[in-house]
Amino acid sequence: MTQNIGSYDRVIRMALAAAIAAGLLVLGKQFSAPELLAWLLIPLFLLLTGAIGYCPLYGVLGLSTHRPWQR
Repeated sequence: MTQNIGSYDRVIRMALAAAIAAGLLVLGKQFSAPELLAWLLIPLFLLLTGAIGYCPLYGVLGLSTHRPWQR
């Protein structure tokens, strides 16, 4: 699996995942347990793709923000 997420994209994904998860923790009492778990899949997906550097959706669409090191 080749990386297709660049460093800026990874940082943005992880920050966005943290912000969404924090918002869900604050607003969590307004959702039922199944709804909250469903909404938590979004930050989980962002966190995992940011951590491993590969996004399956980018792979399907043929996109890549990853630039290999050039010397």
